[in-house]
Amino acid sequence: MTSSIAPGPHDALLVVDVQNDFLPGGALGVAGGDRVIAPLNAAIEAFVAAKRPIYATRDWHTPDHCSFKPQGGPWPPHCIAHSHGAQFAAALRLPASAVVISKATTRAADAYSGFEGTDLAERLAAQGIRRVFVGGLTTDYCVLHTALDARAAGLEVVVLEDAVRAVNAAAKDGAHAIERIRASGATLLRS
Repeated sequence: MTSSIAPGPHDALLVVDVQNDFLPGGALGVAGGDRVIAPLNAAIEAFVAAKRPIYATRDWHTPDHCSFKPQGGPWPPHCIAHSHGAQFAAALRLPASAVVISKATTRAADAYSGFEGTDLAERLAAQGIRRVFVGGLTTDYCVLHTALDARAAGLEVVVLEDAVRAVNAAAKDGAHAIERIRASGATLLRS
């Protein structure tokens, strides 16, 4: 697969939560979640060729995380730190130079956005990043909130529409998330 993405000198790629537990068969598997991998790999290839930074966010939960149903949260236990489910998908070709951003790492705080409770904004600013390309899982939660927070931080945002999938806990959550992303001033691109 070839990518139409041509990263510029102030661009970074944000790969959001492409972890085993969010893939089909995982603890919180997303239908078609594995289909984000090929377009993301194409984007990764383009960013590596352009020598532009790549960031990969991941849920990195404690076993008793507040978002889990046994603790009163909405989700089944997933992406427990150091577990197989928390690992990035084996087919995802992240380079060794990719910066991993762990989020929701403490029991008492959840975080859908890669910016929430992390140093991602500071890292991007230090590298002079003005625009981020975003893809991963899930459209209606972590991709949505990461894109909105990137816009709030003053960044241009391009969401790779063919490299996202929604969990759709309620019908049309994914479509509503795309509407919110567009309304924030972000653009959508099919890679």
